[in-house]
Amino acid sequence: MSTTDTQAEWIDIASELRGYLARPATAGPHPAVVIFIEAYGVNDHFRSLAKRLAGAGYVALVPDLYHGHVYDYADSEHAIAHLRSLNDGQVMGEVDATLDLLATHPAVAGGKPGILGFCMGGRYAFLTHGARADRVGATAAFYGGGIAPVQDRLGRVPLLDRIPSMQAPLLLHYGAKDGSIAPDEHARIVEALSAAGKRYGIEVYPEAGHGFFCDQRASYHAGAAAESWRLTLDFFARHLKD
Repeated sequence: MSTTDTQAEWIDIASELRGYLARPATAGPHPAVVIFIEAYGVNDHFRSLAKRLAGAGYVALVPDLYHGHVYDYADSEHAIAHLRSLNDGQVMGEVDATLDLLATHPAVAGGKPGILGFCMGGRYAFLTHGARADRVGATAAFYGGGIAPVQDRLGRVPLLDRIPSMQAPLLLHYGAKDGSIAPDEHARIVEALSAAGKRYGIEVYPEAGHGFFCDQRASYHAGAAAESWRLTLDFFARHLKD
């Protein structure tokens, strides 16, 4: 299925929360995936990503955690300032609303949805995987910062204490040349997941840096992006599709 065989639109998730929803043109029902954004908002890249997932047979929903604010990739200062303003509790309330909508959407199959996140959204994917474990079918997180730092430069709370609650399979993607997520953070995450007996996989791409998946960023790495996308689709197909 190609993106030309999909439908996409902005929808109201809750009274003060909208989202970008893409789905296959066929009636379905289809498995669903929630996509969490980077620190730059629901931009062209994430709308395109939702359509790519729809083309692969999923109902993809991107909750607008920035409530209409979108920043250019060159404007890291304002994007990071907005990221700092987010509150984990408020975001999880918006996650609940998103999951509630998918649970009743006529195009969505009855199984638990997948979670997919990038950068800031990778951390929220990891948080959702633990905090809403009974509502998640599988999670893939790309270079999620703030999961297990010794000291987070943005003041975010580490998430290793969420691991014991996790139930579904988890897939983590990192670039070895990511200057914002050091190898020792990978190690702390892996150690905690293994010690808790969780099912997970980790992929580290030797030549890739932070943001390697996004073709609108200077750090884009075509090889790592293609391989990680293939692995993610395989992962979701195994755990979300009948």
